[in-house]
Amino acid sequence: MDGWLGFVLAALALVGSPGPATLSLAATGAAFGARRGLGYMAGIIGGMMAVMGIVATGVMGVVLALPGATPVVATLAAGYFVYLAYRIATAPPLTGRPDTDRQPSFTAGVLLSLINPKGYAAMAALFSGFVLVHERLALDAAMKVGVLSLLIAAVNVAWLCSGAALTRAFRNPRSNRVINVVFAVLLIASVGVGLLL
Repeated sequence: MDGWLGFVLAALALVGSPGPATLSLAATGAAFGARRGLGYMAGIIGGMMAVMGIVATGVMGVVLALPGATPVVATLAAGYFVYLAYRIATAPPLTGRPDTDRQPSFTAGVLLSLINPKGYAAMAALFSGFVLVHERLALDAAMKVGVLSLLIAAVNVAWLCSGAALTRAFRNPRSNRVINVVFAVLLIASVGVGLLL
């Protein structure tokens, strides 16, 4: 496929649709507010930059070509997502005291991006399916990274702020539990759907 418009539309659909990173950002925004979720969001964006590099250079293809590597990578990723879903589902109601409410860290955001199967699939589709600059591979890759970085940042801000709109509900123990469990189930479901595709 050729062209900027197609690339941007495909990128918005792939990086903006619900998945482990976007749902965890919404959950973080809801549980801790947008401002306290910025570090986690920055980690997710930084991790996605690394994923772009891994996909664009072909490193992921080499790793997955190793005999037995795919099940090990999938098991480790699934374990982390189950742990993350458990943490979301069991998070206590907000107390309003920042010292007692521990939001996800920058490092947790990087790790989530690095093991997110949807991220690798999306980047592989975008890097291999479109040509933005003909006959100049390095410039083509750089343009893709630049456009994707802007789109990923914008989408992640939107998901974090959308979740932050639910912060008030997280102070009520009953609604907090329901929302936490819903986000946890959606996170696991998004990983399952990503692995099936």
